[in-house]
Amino acid sequence: MADAAAHLVTTLAAPLDRARDAADAPRLLRWPARRPDTRPAPGDGRSAEGPRLLVQRGDTELVAVDPDSPGAAAVRFPAPWPRRFGTSTVAPNGELAVFAGVHAVRAVDPTGAVRWEVGHGCWEGSCRTLHTAYEEYATDHRHRYADSGSAVFSADGTLVWAHVRGPVAASGPDPEALDEWLVIDAADGRVLGRADAETAAVGSDHVPHPDPARMGLCVGEGQDGVPMLWGRWDGENLSVERFCDDERILTDVSPSGDRFLTVTHYEETLGVHRVDDGSVLSELDTEHTVPRHPEADPDDQDADETLWDYECGFLDEETVVAGTSERDGEYGEERHWLVSATGDRMRLTARITYPFPISGAPTALGDGTWYTVSAAGDALHVWSR
Repeated sequence: MADAAAHLVTTLAAPLDRARDAADAPRLLRWPARRPDTRPAPGDGRSAEGPRLLVQRGDTELVAVDPDSPGAAAVRFPAPWPRRFGTSTVAPNGELAVFAGVHAVRAVDPTGAVRWEVGHGCWEGSCRTLHTAYEEYATDHRHRYADSGSAVFSADGTLVWAHVRGPVAASGPDPEALDEWLVIDAADGRVLGRADAETAAVGSDHVPHPDPARMGLCVGEGQDGVPMLWGRWDGENLSVERFCDDERILTDVSPSGDRFLTVTHYEETLGVHRVDDGSVLSELDTEHTVPRHPEADPDDQDADETLWDYECGFLDEETVVAGTSERDGEYGEERHWLVSATGDRMRLTARITYPFPISGAPTALGDGTWYTVSAAGDALHVWSR
């Protein structure tokens, strides 16, 4: 098998000090480029290539930096609650942050002003209170380890898709309500559409589609499975389909929007699927494909089993970047791979070699590049072939 040398495009320093600011590692948010049949919202300032933002969540703020504008000032959003109490995201234009918390989805501007808020049921499993403020449970030990949902902006920034614990506050308490999936107007917080997700989430992740009216959602239910939902908003109704029998984790959508990528719950198989119906177009198992780690003890039979990382994605329409780093770390150097996803066959084409040691899984950006996070979590390295 050939090696493919990675070229360092740039290194982006984390805007927060992880120790001083009690911060997560930085992420590079990217939104899919517009499909040819979509148009920008008036005045949204987005280019057809799709924006990127370097973001990092600390306990007291969420920071966003435009990595494609040298010298651009960081935009700082005061956080309504500490980072352990939910997830967060930023609008493509960098002007609004959304915090998906234990009791509400809240949109905040850089001044700290609340643009809008959608209250919902509490993510702490035994709590049936419709809280109105974080302070109501701030000191309660159980709420510190609550489950969580997620929220994300659509590709054009006009919608927020949010996965919340039911019920939505406006509908009144319902102890039998399951998780709900909402489509929210990003400008004013109106709930435009809603659907019973029929899940019982520990956590969830959205995967944006180039079409702002479509969205993927992967819900983690612990050992019970990983439901995958695909939503379509037609301007009046939210329709939801459930794909892959709760056994595959949704990781990415191809640049065209026609296909999506998954890894099985137990990490043994990658799959490329048709977006329209979820059908499998091609698969690749690690068995008999990924070689055992060269630094493993020859007598260690467990080293014969290699596993894909949960993070993988499309470098371009026909190429996937995937790692086996989580399992490799038991033996030595972590490994990343290029996978051809052409037609009805996936095949391993090369091992990626780096000019210095990397850590963790690769995150594809859909434009031929990918990034890795430094071992200390203080920088992102962006790579190309």
